[in-house]
Amino acid sequence: MVMPVPMVGRAEALEELRRAWEQALSRGRCVPAVVTGLPGTGKSTLAAAAVQVTTPEVTLFGSARLHSPAPYDWLAAVLAGQGPLPRLPVPPQALAWLAQDPDVPRERYTPDALLRLAVTTVRALVGGRPSVLMVEDLHALDPASLNLIAELAGAELPALLLITSRPPDAAVNPQLAVRTLERLAGAPGAVRRHLGALTAGHVGHILDHVYAQSTPCADVSEAVWRRTGGNPYRLTELLAEAGDLNGLTELLQQPAGRRVRQRQPAEPAPGELTTREREVLGCLAEGMTNKQIARTLGISVRTVTVHVSNLLRKTGASSRTEAAIWAVQSDVRATAAP
Repeated sequence: MVMPVPMVGRAEALEELRRAWEQALSRGRCVPAVVTGLPGTGKSTLAAAAVQVTTPEVTLFGSARLHSPAPYDWLAAVLAGQGPLPRLPVPPQALAWLAQDPDVPRERYTPDALLRLAVTTVRALVGGRPSVLMVEDLHALDPASLNLIAELAGAELPALLLITSRPPDAAVNPQLAVRTLERLAGAPGAVRRHLGALTAGHVGHILDHVYAQSTPCADVSEAVWRRTGGNPYRLTELLAEAGDLNGLTELLQQPAGRRVRQRQPAEPAPGELTTREREVLGCLAEGMTNKQIARTLGISVRTVTVHVSNLLRKTGASSRTEAAIWAVQSDVRATAAP
């Protein structure tokens, strides 16, 4: 089944990010672009599409850790993506500290000195090349990371500082998040985009694309829009659960949260589930939420969501509960990560 068109209702925002990228290159200065929105509104999808249309030579990606925040989480995540620590014009001990090496003493550098070293580290990683600095979940970042990101805004770097965040009131430290967003918005050429819900027209366009062979009527589109609230994530989950247009119609006839067709999960072939999928399935059997699974396995919540969707498809389960029952019956819990 074809999934929803990801950029429906987001084309204008994507074009704005592309123009910000061109501005960063022409001026040779780091241009911040902040994309906010409630969970499920497609912030990460838009950011990923922006990276594709900008085609940077360097992409530095970092996000908030799920565990207790530590200083410079964003930069530590960036450095982790580089493999072994690269040789940079930064004292090795300081670089190891910024990378959150647990064996490095942490009292040697003052906060101001560490901030300067962190900026130097980012500059060295960019190396004057057209770059995208991706910052996910700004609302959950530690104060040191927020200071670094604000410091990079407007710096002499040919880079787009692409940031996703929930609204400030959902932040770990709302006041600090607001101050950081204000500093970012004050940088030359800054872009600020908030993603709201999709309109009924957008949902209808998506359904036309998904069910191209049998276009749903306007009443179905309206019902889907009301059921999902125009939230792209909820829409994707609803369409994945429904399967075909008949299944969608059946779902819409039932109260929200109730399942129409009581299917027996299909047992996958022995080698069909990957090791990671079996670990996620084992966690489901233990009754864990996506966030708990992410914390247990050391992966992002978004990655867990993808694995859960794949598991529902592969097992033929209609819900997480059904998949968990199958896991218990198949003794998959034994394969879950400790």
